[in-house]
Amino acid sequence: MRAKIEMAFQESAQVKLQFIQNEENVAKIMEVAKRIMAAYRKGHKVLLFGNGGSACDASHLAAELVNRYKKDREGLPAIALATDMAVVTSISNDYDYTDLFSRQLKAIGHKGDIAIAISTSGNSPNVLKAVQVAKEKGLITIGFAGKDGGKLAGLVDYSFIIPSNNTARIQEAHITLGHILCELIEDEMFK
Repeated sequence: MRAKIEMAFQESAQVKLQFIQNEENVAKIMEVAKRIMAAYRKGHKVLLFGNGGSACDASHLAAELVNRYKKDREGLPAIALATDMAVVTSISNDYDYTDLFSRQLKAIGHKGDIAIAISTSGNSPNVLKAVQVAKEKGLITIGFAGKDGGKLAGLVDYSFIIPSNNTARIQEAHITLGHILCELIEDEMFK
């Protein structure tokens, strides 16, 4: 049991280190943080979405932005699209589950907003459909994926692909990536 515990922590750390040792990823994180800050300064919002654990990550990151990450500060507008059960169940029932995020983006997404799509495989149909709508509406699109990035990597303006095929390790890296973005945004905007 101890060996399994140690291996899980080592794998998680190794995946994160492998991701961040790629200089392109470091540069992209800085660029994305600047794009999000620029959007916030112009009065825009961040819309986050994903399924399952990725939905929870979207909700977690929205909370960090709306409430606070580390500093006591004014809130930043962010919405996780899987959190309103009335909206989720009505769209899924009245239309189709693949319309879950795209219908919401059509209703509340505006040109200049930021759409953060989270999918460990990069191939979730409802996430891909939402990214297409976001692009049509002029939102800046960011994708968090794993494995080979799936179809999501080629659709978004900025893709972050975690170098792993293990869903748990991918999700652990996604939340670390999200936390780093929150920290950069908070530190720069609330000096």
